Amino acid sequence: GKTKRLIISDLDAIKEQSGIEGLPYWLLLLDMLHNNGYYRVLFYHRIGAVVSLLISWYRPGDKYFRIRTGMSIGEGMWIAHPYSTILNAERIGKNFRCIHCTTLGAGKNGIPTIGDNVSLGANVVIIGDVKIGNNVSIGAGSVVVKDIPDNSVAVGNPAKVIKTLRPIE
Repeated sequence: GKTKRLIISDLDAIKEQSGIEGLPYWLLLLDMLHNNGYYRVLFYHRIGAVVSLLISWYRPGDKYFRIRTGMSIGEGMWIAHPYSTILNAERIGKNFRCIHCTTLGAGKNGIPTIGDNVSLGANVVIIGDVKIGNNVSIGAGSVVVKDIPDNSVAVGNPAKVIKTLRPIE
């Protein structure tokens, strides 16, 4: 069903980013579950709290990567090495990319909403009721406290849009 489709889409993103070709899904899944604590966090989020509680005691995820329970995450999430990363958003769209020291978190007025095809550099902080549009790249070290429109590149502290991209068709 839906959970299997999401897990396969995450594995497809891993295959695409790492150049692994021809490896069967079951073998890649076993490898990721055995060797990658970050992936286990995402996998346990995908399969739900009840089932993950039954198996995570034996093979825990990485304690420095947190995903808010119950948060909706779209297909094809790719996380390279999200050490010291906290994902606490209203929702995250499909094809989300982030690396270490990313914080999506609560401000006085709520939590962020992340669109589709969003890529975050290292040390990006997005705080409060902020909307990140579709097809957005946010540069390393940026602090986002205001909405970022679709098809944008944003950098800085506070983050500002420095480039508008042609929409993906």
